[in-house]
Amino acid sequence: MGTGPFWDVVEGRTEAPPVAHLLGFRFVRADPEEGTIEVGFTATEQFLNPAGHIQGGMLAAMLDDTMGPALVATLGPGEWAPTTDLHIQFHRPALPGPLTGHGRVVRRGGAIAFLGGELVDADGRTVATGIATAALRRA
Repeated sequence: MGTGPFWDVVEGRTEAPPVAHLLGFRFVRADPEEGTIEVGFTATEQFLNPAGHIQGGMLAAMLDDTMGPALVATLGPGEWAPTTDLHIQFHRPALPGPLTGHGRVVRRGGAIAFLGGELVDADGRTVATGIATAALRRA
């Protein structure tokens, strides 16, 4: 598909980061030319808050691991894009089970990119949305 660290993980040449395993990250598809991605997560009972819902910080981590890869999938070797700003809106409680992330590059400049994303449950209901800013870096 592509080149760079993201594609090395997707294509099995490199191990995924530990946080991807924790979140149950699963690559579904990406279109680097369009700057879009679809990924899956498995929300476990370990993520529950006292109310019995997936804790908001875990949903934020899932959205960060949705929006960031939408951009990272477009990068080449020696490039990376750390998140510099992350805003999350929670729309409904999320329960343990599969969640799907849809991310996109809204705008990309020479040094910064703006990202957007949604997290939906197995019934297709939006549980959280987010926007992020990432800095574009070169080795």
